[in-house]
Amino acid sequence: MSNVQIRFGFEIVIECEHPVPMLLALAPRPDIDLHLIGSDEIHAEPDVPLEIYFDAFGNQFARIVAPVGGLTLWSDCIAQVDGRPDPVNVEARLAPVQDLPVETLQFLAPSRYCESDELGDFAWDYFGFYTPGWQQVQAICDYVHEQTTFDYKFGRPTKTAHEVHIEKSGVCRDFAHLAISLCRAMNIPARYVSGYISDISAPETGPTDFCAWFEVFLDGAWHTFDARHNKPRVGRVQMVRGRDAADVAIITSFGSYDLTHFRVWTMGLPPGSDDNTLLESLRTRPDTPALVFPSSAMIED
Repeated sequence: MSNVQIRFGFEIVIECEHPVPMLLALAPRPDIDLHLIGSDEIHAEPDVPLEIYFDAFGNQFARIVAPVGGLTLWSDCIAQVDGRPDPVNVEARLAPVQDLPVETLQFLAPSRYCESDELGDFAWDYFGFYTPGWQQVQAICDYVHEQTTFDYKFGRPTKTAHEVHIEKSGVCRDFAHLAISLCRAMNIPARYVSGYISDISAPETGPTDFCAWFEVFLDGAWHTFDARHNKPRVGRVQMVRGRDAADVAIITSFGSYDLTHFRVWTMGLPPGSDDNTLLESLRTRPDTPALVFPSSAMIED
């Protein structure tokens, strides 16, 4: 399949009674090599200084101080992406821990939301008989997908993988956290990823959102898995990755604020449009519905 073009962006409106310092993880990773039409920079209205920096995982952050009153944060651009769905390699095998690259070892340990040490007995009882590697990870994805109910009303910022396992419900980050924890319990390096997923291979019927999935290290490379959707998708745009959502909250605030508006778009575009036509379309943000959910479901600290 040839390359495809997707338009992706967001619009977030917050209200503050006092100036609030914030860290924003809202930009695509610079190492995913996107061919962009327009700019993926974060815009702020009213204008406030944005200090760009990179964390230990290579994610791009912006530090701001949100002013008193309303602040709109937005981004909107078009990217050319590989039109193929997530690769599937059922022959990919897991290397013994002693042979893993040292940089992957941090993704074997328990972390803030992924208490793999508490899920070890369950993981080995349920998945220990699968061939170590792709088959094992897919079995974990199948289990999480089938046993967990998705709804924003089940989301909360303190929810851990162990709690997801008990409650059998959550938002997309909870699906990822549980799958990551079960993989790590099986000695499979697994890391958390968040970003955009286009509607090309699975048209959306309502408001869209940022999405969370995960990657595992097999046969010397990182591979994409998605316990929430549990099928290959076309047009993923990575924003951030880390041990879990604690490393990559989209907004980390150092004070209180109200989220009054939140919408995300990731749309596959018809083929054949030239760059000038696409640039012209970016003069106006797309008219997509806002997402309405309990504030507890936001991925934030």
